[in-house]
Amino acid sequence: MTNDQRPMTNDLQQVFVHESSYVDEGCQIGKGTKIWHFSHIMRGCTIGEDCNIGQNVVISPDVVLGRNCKIQNNVSVYTGVRCEDDVFLGPSMVFTNVINPRAAVSRKDEYKPTIIKKGASVGANATIVCGHTLGEYCLIGAGSVVTKDVPAYALMVGNPARQIGWVNAHGDKCDSLEEAMK
Repeated sequence: MTNDQRPMTNDLQQVFVHESSYVDEGCQIGKGTKIWHFSHIMRGCTIGEDCNIGQNVVISPDVVLGRNCKIQNNVSVYTGVRCEDDVFLGPSMVFTNVINPRAAVSRKDEYKPTIIKKGASVGANATIVCGHTLGEYCLIGAGSVVTKDVPAYALMVGNPARQIGWVNAHGDKCDSLEEAMK
């Protein structure tokens, strides 16, 4: 399927969609966004301007991504997830959207919202258990498992993730929250 056959409600000439990717009807995609190989953007998604959606990414129905979000390869962003501006999702990180999934039990009416605040970064292979908020500019270390809300500017590592410090908006380690917020 060529780019000009993809049904979207925005100007395709300002969005790059690789020919191996699919964008379902009813999506809003901001100008300057790039969608790379083998990705699928499902119905009802809103993706802000200047986002970069890596290879083999799935954006489930009704997901909202802010401006300048970077989603690395092999990430599935499930219904219930909302990312604010400038969010980074590392390679192969994982979201959940149901607390107790079972193949034989439909729980689509039980999706729990997960909010990733402005400037937050999630490292490679991290897992974010649904129903939590990751605060502004927090940094989730690679392989960490987040099972609770994360404060703004917090540096989180481990399984379950625990706070080991603070980072500023550039991701540099700081000695205090006050220093991080400067």
